[in-house]
Amino acid sequence: MLLIQNGRVLDPYTQMDALCDVLIGDDGVIAQVAEHIDAPAGCKVYDASGLTVSPGFVDGHVHFRDPGQTQKEDVLTGAAAAAAGGYATVICMANTVPTCDTPEIIRYVTDKAKDCPVQVLQAGSVTKGLKGQELTDFDALLKAGAPCLTDDGINLTSAALCRTAMAEAAKRGTLLSFHEEEPSLVPSPGVNYGSAAAKHFGVPGAMASAESAMIGRDIALALDTGARVLFQHVSSAQSVALIRAGKAMGAKIYAEVTPHHLSLTEDDVPAHGTYARMNPPLRKEADRQALIAALADGTIDMIATDHAPHSAEEKSRGLEKSAMGIVGLETAFPLLYTYLVKPGLLSFPRLMELLHDAPCRRFGLPQGEMDGPHADFTAFDLSASYPIDPADFLSQGKATPFTGWPVQARCLLTVCNGRPVWQDGDLFSKEDRT
Repeated sequence: MLLIQNGRVLDPYTQMDALCDVLIGDDGVIAQVAEHIDAPAGCKVYDASGLTVSPGFVDGHVHFRDPGQTQKEDVLTGAAAAAAGGYATVICMANTVPTCDTPEIIRYVTDKAKDCPVQVLQAGSVTKGLKGQELTDFDALLKAGAPCLTDDGINLTSAALCRTAMAEAAKRGTLLSFHEEEPSLVPSPGVNYGSAAAKHFGVPGAMASAESAMIGRDIALALDTGARVLFQHVSSAQSVALIRAGKAMGAKIYAEVTPHHLSLTEDDVPAHGTYARMNPPLRKEADRQALIAALADGTIDMIATDHAPHSAEEKSRGLEKSAMGIVGLETAFPLLYTYLVKPGLLSFPRLMELLHDAPCRRFGLPQGEMDGPHADFTAFDLSASYPIDPADFLSQGKATPFTGWPVQARCLLTVCNGRPVWQDGDLFSKEDRT
């Protein structure tokens, strides 16, 4: 048994915001939430005085590079980073080597994940080998445990194939998670088209309309088929406007945004170089502001890190040839709290919805209130101030443009399935979690 005492319990489901104790039974289920609970005999006690306790975060978009590129990250190191960042559940994308396009590869990841401190789910691909030519066996992938289907990183350029995929997904109620870019409008990825940064590095860049053009197409197809479609890492004001209009028309569409698109713009690229090379790229300040507004008004449904670890060598090849993406699991909440919540751009309860409630609902994951059978939660010291230092990351990837950024909020406790997995800067071993 575990008793969390004296924490500020913040629950977006019940609107609870109060100083409470939380008792977790031996079965890993929350047994009681009350103003005061006496510790039962033999119960472990964690003093959460001064900490904010909330449901564990859910990240619907991470890359753990397993199988095939485990020199960058693997399931175990990625899960460790998630635990340190307050995440209890993550969903891995399918662009592994080989592609997660068969039940066998899905099961490889989920079997390996049994040793992880947090719940690791593996998405299946929409097309075989991510080639955009032939659909995978949706039923087999879903039966193997895939929570969604995605060709993340590659756009489905064939409208006919995309419509067929949507129709098949709609029959099954399956969520499709799409990377939206028209390739012909991306002369070179990683930096915004025509920006000062693009000129600085001597590359054309990627047009914002590459994203919005495909989002517009797929809104039309979603309306046509009734499919549930998630637009990944939305980056532009025009995309936001289209998504808002599509929702108003009744499309079953959702959107995610990353902390880096909420925090940085194209103007930050020259200073950070390859550590600011993203796909989609960082856009203009007006785009960033539109993304923040869309979070507040519900147009954007969730925040996902797009955690993308790469080796130091892969990030040192110059802007045009370096791998795209950064790590994000261990920096997401401190950045969001410090630069969105504290300035009043986003309410704390809304942030909790974006990090837990919405991804649970969209991916069909179990939800739970703090006064019910819910045993995934995190506790943060919101007053803790420190600079971001990649040397502290548990992820194998260290590439981040946020090095040295002052932030508040440090994760001191992560509980998954009723067991502490991260506590006061230490990761619990599998044996200690049992």
